Amino acid sequence: MLKHRSRLIGGAGALVTMAAIAVSGAMTASAAPTGAGAVTGTEHFQMMTTSGTGTTGSVIASGVFTAPAVDHEHQATNTITFTFANGTINIKHSNGTGTQHFDPKTCLMTISLHGTYKLTSGTGAYAGISGSGNYQLSILAIGASSGGKCVQNEPPVAFHQVINASGPVTLP
Repeated sequence: MLKHRSRLIGGAGALVTMAAIAVSGAMTASAAPTGAGAVTGTEHFQMMTTSGTGTTGSVIASGVFTAPAVDHEHQATNTITFTFANGTINIKHSNGTGTQHFDPKTCLMTISLHGTYKLTSGTGAYAGISGSGNYQLSILAIGASSGGKCVQNEPPVAFHQVINASGPVTLP
């Protein structure tokens, strides 16, 4: 989701990409009615993490479906997999566009990106799921420092990422 000029944030670039990937996959369903036909409506997703180096995050879906999930990011392919108790959902997302800023005096990094996602497949209770939507990613982080200077090739010392996504979904 995030193709940005990572020179500005150095090692944090990969973290931002993972975060954005997580947003595009923001899709879940908790209890699909059996034999009742397709369910269609707007789904809202929120992904959060405070790890600048992890590859998973927490997801909550609400709207037509409500369920928690674990987000597994595959940044090399701009895809993510949400793992629920009763199945998985695979998502493909666009590269994010937006703004980023790194203050070399305070080591504060801010990133705000937006983009689109598409639900590509599902398993278990989510087999046949389809949908797409938009996401907004926000990252606020403090980079590591050494000798009073920011070190951009080290993991951040503090990291907050929130991704909000929403769009129509159909679950057969």
